[in-house]
Amino acid sequence: MAFGTTSSSHKSKKLAQSAAFFIFRLLSFSVVAILLVILGFILVQGISVISWEFLTEMPREGMTEGGIFPALVGTLCLVAGSMLFAFPIGILSGIYIHEYAKDSWFKRFVKLMTNNLAGVPSIVFGLFGMTLFVNQFGFGDSILAGSLTLGLLALPVVIRTTEESLKSIDDSFRIGSLALGATKWQTVSRVVLPMAFPNIITGLILSIGRVSGETAPILFTVAAYFLPKLPTSIFDQVMALPYHLYVISTSGTDIEASRAMAYGTAFVLILIVLLANLLANWLRRYFGKKVKMN
Repeated sequence: MAFGTTSSSHKSKKLAQSAAFFIFRLLSFSVVAILLVILGFILVQGISVISWEFLTEMPREGMTEGGIFPALVGTLCLVAGSMLFAFPIGILSGIYIHEYAKDSWFKRFVKLMTNNLAGVPSIVFGLFGMTLFVNQFGFGDSILAGSLTLGLLALPVVIRTTEESLKSIDDSFRIGSLALGATKWQTVSRVVLPMAFPNIITGLILSIGRVSGETAPILFTVAAYFLPKLPTSIFDQVMALPYHLYVISTSGTDIEASRAMAYGTAFVLILIVLLANLLANWLRRYFGKKVKMN
């Protein structure tokens, strides 16, 4: 009798496990399907304008003709500038918080503020950037002001990613390194950081995907409505893909005539974010293999 009850219970558990895995697979496939549907819809709507000329030409006729080259270059400039600001400050801050700061009210306060900063709406960053960088510092509407604003937006993500990556490294590696006579900084830089680097670089590139699609922070700090030329300095205004898409979709000179260009721009923007995510996965696997080999 007991054996029959145990067998029945085992079958029930296996059935529940199979049902749970089926739901998980269904949800995973649903996410992929939604992404494919979105990409497919945008591609079908904008396929008429997607070409090499679309990527390399200047916009013309009030953005109803031509290409998106200035917006593409402007987006890349803003992403590069924001990462030059956010990467070193974020990584060093994450190292300090986890490896050097003692467990005190100050450390808990910094972590709390970092988490809160990550939840601040991007429009608030845009208004802050306009007040501080554009007006107070006198940078004007420029690549510098836009990059610093986007860097502030990405900073909490970089800090938290670095901290969590360092936290995942077992303390035995730190203890062993210190026992062999290495200093604290030698332990962090030569033992801990190389092991945590795959996860850190993944978070960094994912933050690139986020800032490349933001509209609100650049709306007040750098984005130009129609500027068919390339920037020559960090104090120039630029066009950017998110704002370019917003303008031609809502307030362009001829919204219907530029509809296909809007879908083409959206497809390029999604493709950039998708490539950033794929690059993050590839780098994580690549550096993960190097760490295992060493």
